[in-house]
Amino acid sequence: MLETLHRIVQAVNAAADFDEALAIIVDQVADATAADVCSVYLLEEDTQHLRLMATHGLNPEAVGQVRLSVDEGLVGLVAQREESVNLENADRHPRFRYFPETGEERFHSFLGVPIIHYQARLGVLVVQRNTRARFNDGEVAFLVTMAAQLAGVMAHARVRGDLARSTMEASGRALAVTGIGGSSGVAVGEGFAASAGADLETVPDRPVRNATAELAAFQAAVEAVRNDVSELGERMRAQLPEGEQLLFDVYLQMLDGDSLTSRVCHQIEAGHWAPFALRLTIAEHVRRFEAMDDAYLRERASDVRDIGRRLLARLMAVEGDDRAPPEQVILVGEELSASQLAEIPPEQLAGVVSAGGSANSHIAILARALGVPAVMGVRDLPVHRLHGRALIVDGYRGRVEVDPAEALRAEYVGLQQEEAELTAELAALSGLPARTTDGAELNLYVNTGLAAEINRALEIGCAGVGLHRTEFPFMMRDRFPGEEEQASLYREVLSAFAPLPVTLRTLDVGGDKPLPYFPTHDENPFLGWRGLRMTLDHPEIFLTQLRAMLRASVGLDNLRLMFPMVTRVEEAEQAAALVARARAELAEEGVVTAPPQVGAMVEVPAAVYQAESLARRLDFLSVGSNDLAQYLLAVDRNNSRVASLYDELHPAVLRAVNEVAEAGRRVGRPVSVCGSMAGEPAVAPLLLAMGMEGLSMSSGRLLRVKWVIRTISAADARGMLTEALACETPQQVRQLVNSALDDHGLGGLIRAGRR
Repeated sequence: MLETLHRIVQAVNAAADFDEALAIIVDQVADATAADVCSVYLLEEDTQHLRLMATHGLNPEAVGQVRLSVDEGLVGLVAQREESVNLENADRHPRFRYFPETGEERFHSFLGVPIIHYQARLGVLVVQRNTRARFNDGEVAFLVTMAAQLAGVMAHARVRGDLARSTMEASGRALAVTGIGGSSGVAVGEGFAASAGADLETVPDRPVRNATAELAAFQAAVEAVRNDVSELGERMRAQLPEGEQLLFDVYLQMLDGDSLTSRVCHQIEAGHWAPFALRLTIAEHVRRFEAMDDAYLRERASDVRDIGRRLLARLMAVEGDDRAPPEQVILVGEELSASQLAEIPPEQLAGVVSAGGSANSHIAILARALGVPAVMGVRDLPVHRLHGRALIVDGYRGRVEVDPAEALRAEYVGLQQEEAELTAELAALSGLPARTTDGAELNLYVNTGLAAEINRALEIGCAGVGLHRTEFPFMMRDRFPGEEEQASLYREVLSAFAPLPVTLRTLDVGGDKPLPYFPTHDENPFLGWRGLRMTLDHPEIFLTQLRAMLRASVGLDNLRLMFPMVTRVEEAEQAAALVARARAELAEEGVVTAPPQVGAMVEVPAAVYQAESLARRLDFLSVGSNDLAQYLLAVDRNNSRVASLYDELHPAVLRAVNEVAEAGRRVGRPVSVCGSMAGEPAVAPLLLAMGMEGLSMSSGRLLRVKWVIRTISAADARGMLTEALACETPQQVRQLVNSALDDHGLGGLIRAGRR
């Protein structure tokens, strides 16, 4: 049977398309099991109905026509139970259902096995015989193994869009695909597939006869792309706040930085022609970013790829995309970049749909800045089949409707109008305090990384910066940046927000975020040499950064320092002592600095249970809810197999966050939250009731959180918290907080529309 299985799998992998793969399976499985019938039923995910998609032995005209729910028929029983059903008298079973169009009444033996991929039901594989005899154990084992193989085929078909197309064509229904909401809102428009551009992956290697000429060609390409990016940034100047325009500076930093360009030149000098040298370098940089745990930095891999494609296009003289976009563009792509978005006239850009990326992608950041709905990470996105088709983008649900019915389209047009009214109402909150109806106040801070959201944050009235990541300048160089370089970068952020406080997180690299010039080799980077562990082991690196931060704060005195990945009280004491030493060294040089507030991130369980001890030694604590949830739940949120188990509303996470807040209150130290939990409007009342001093989030979330705070009372929030802490599942917590928003007329924060 094993040899037969391998033969079938090879034939399936060689199939031209998904429909041919199904035909191969039913024919060859029927032959291998000596079955009179072999059929495949696929589950329509949105309706929970099973549809016959391929058969050997039944009436071929029944394909696409026979459809049953999971609670009817023997096929439905298999899907419902999610286990095999093996019968010798199938026609006598109470769940047997007769379909005259299939002609299956003459078949008595029935064996059905579920097709499951990572807990997701995809369909059912069935074999039948005329005789009245159960299938033997070997045949059952073979079919179960075959179904597991088919699950992988179907999963890949889902990614390519073939599965959605097959069920859509068979049922005659409109297609709907789902992903992650990257920018809230709804949009109605026409799909416009972004050009894939030059393909780095297909570039072959060639020997170099004239390295000087190759180097010159590469430098010319760099200069041309630098001009292209500058022009794109200039084009967007009128539509974007100044802070968001700095996103294009990221590309320029990559082009101007030594790490990327010098590495390409080194590869050319080693004997590779320029395009292949570029391919090697981009792949190296992409791997480095994709290995990072920090979601913001991990998403920079897509920016590196985009820069690589643009450089390759210049090197290879690939023509650009000259298609005219429709009036209302829904930009669709495999992995969209900020520059591709910028190439669409802002007045025509209605929405964004990307197969890759997340809410931290530059494309998502820009979409939020422009007020454009976006759905990211659509795994089963059939990109080119969406070009020119009517689309609806629902950024709240992370859903895209394809060729919607007129009634659905009209409904969403109405919701768009309500969205416009809500946006205008939220804008009126700019500058107003985040104060509850009974007078309790909460500071709303912003998270920043590349100064990308500074101006927008100031426009909407934030209380300062709750988290500024300092890693990026270290990542984009081929050496450690010097003290003066760092001081200049930190001064830019501190001065922009002065006199409001700015919390600079000290260097959080190592382990999952290795530097190209300071490699680490951790087998388990999440539990490895990273964050404060690494910088304490290298005081020469740590002191340089601390001195730069202190220098940058002279005359501003709004600096707060925060240490990442604190797991022991001794680490906090050592770090605080190094801050004092840096101040003393600067004073000896005549640079007088004010003592900054010093705090720690609580992002591992050990820090939760030592929160009170840490708070006694420091000035503040800040809960990093993303990592804390990951460590508490033992879930790698970047692993697709278990990412669905990651949930910051898990009762264990809520109770841990509440415990940190209580520890801070006991010793009179402020506690804030700087993870994604802080930017969730529905969770804000719970964090307020815990006694958090502040919440730090992306600027795009701030007004929505402020609306919640200004609408509820602290007394109501405390009642919600009591109920939430008693919940036993994340679903119960989510239902509780969403119902509370609905009760206060805030439903527009969790779904499309005004209410």
